[in-house]
Amino acid sequence: MNEVVTIAPVRKTVSVKAPIGHAFEVFTSGLTRWWPHDHGVGKKPIQKVLMEPRLGGRWLEIAEDGTETSAATIIVWDPPHRFVMLWQVNAQWKPDLSMKSEVDVRFTAEGAEATRVELVHHRFETMGAEAGASMRKDVDGGWPGLIERFVREAERSWK
Repeated sequence: MNEVVTIAPVRKTVSVKAPIGHAFEVFTSGLTRWWPHDHGVGKKPIQKVLMEPRLGGRWLEIAEDGTETSAATIIVWDPPHRFVMLWQVNAQWKPDLSMKSEVDVRFTAEGAEATRVELVHHRFETMGAEAGASMRKDVDGGWPGLIERFVREAERSWK
């Protein structure tokens, strides 16, 4: 009998001094403004990183030579409150459509000009125990700095 492995989710929560609609737009449609162009799974150098802001949309990297690489697919789209992506990247940080960890991002208004953003990256066990543990360790180390870049861009572009 196979043992079921559960790998703890990665959770990051931040407060943004900007309205909920603006925070959601910067995280999604404005992705290329804050996501570092050296953080990618496709061909380098990266020209832009973008999210197709719709159900079924993709998280795309576009290399300077025009090559498109998809890293995720949006499976829940509820602007400006929430979106969920299937993160389709393996433990070697290569695109892999069989990978199904999830990134669930929720936006909650905390007044007219403040938003709480909660990111949960989970379901690492869908990758297998070893690969899932490796991916969890990597994203636990990566998301804090990335989320801080998002907060700075959302607040800078709101002021």
